[in-house]
Parts: sequence; C-alpha cells; structure tokens
Amino acid sequence: MKIAIGADHGGYEMKERMKKYIAELGHETVDVGTYSTKRCDYPDYAFMTAQAVSSHKCDVGIMIDAVGIGSSIMANKVPGIRAAVANEIYSARNSRLHNGANMLCMGSLIIGDGVAKEIIKVWLDTELDGDRNKQRVKQICDIEDRILGCGRN
Repeated sequence: MKIAIGADHGGYEMKERMKKYIAELGHETVDVGTYSTKRCDYPDYAFMTAQAVSSHKCDVGIMIDAVGIGSSIMANKVPGIRAAVANEIYSARNSRLHNGANMLCMGSLIIGDGVAKEIIKVWLDTELDGDRNKQRVKQICDIEDRILGCGRN
C-alpha cells in the first residue's frame, strides 16, 4: 500500500518514527512534510496529505498533529476524503470497518509511539466490510457528488 503521511511541527518527530514502522509493515510512504520541528500550520499539511489520497497518488493517508481534530476537519474538506480521528484502537478499526475512512488523523500530544503503532497496524489491516456499511459509504459519496455537482463516483 502507498501511504501519504504528513505532520505539523507538533507531529513531526512521531511522523518520522511512524514512517519507519510503516516500512517495517511492508508499505511505502510518501512524506508530504513538514520536515522539521519549525512552527507551521496543520491545515497546509493535512490538505497535502488529503490531496495525495484524493488524487489517487496514494491509497490512504495518515496525518499527525497535536490532537488530530483540526487535521481531520481540514482533510474532510477535500473531495473524496473520509478522515477520522483515532487516538485509540476501537475508533481506528471502526473508522475503516464501518465508515471506509481513507485518512487517519492522530494526536502526538495524546498518544505515544506504542499506541500509535497499534492504531496504524489495526487501521491498515482493516477494510470496509458488509453491504450495509458499503451502502452508507456510497450514500456519503453520493451526497458529496450532489453538493459538488461532479458525478465523481
């Protein structure tokens, strides 16, 4: 799997460690930045991560900021993105299994590396399951298409 990964200054160090872990899991990462702990704005990097997924350059995306919420709000503005905040395993699994999330947002101030690794592994190993869940994700896509008027499905 090809995974876009991004972070703001608060998530930079965790991003660097998670890139290595994702490689150990056998996946490729596309790092969209940031590339240091110098102060920056999470919307820029959440957008670049989401854009890499929306444009099909990457299969899924992972964004790390302080809490995850701001990045998920930004990412969900990008057509085709279903970003979920998951700072624990249950939400990570559920976001993929029931909601077909294609972007994971996590908070480096909330979780440590061990939990982040567990979340990433579960999230990457889980797929959308069941006709009822697939129908609901289709509803989300259909509504997005009606709003945007693009017939993207």
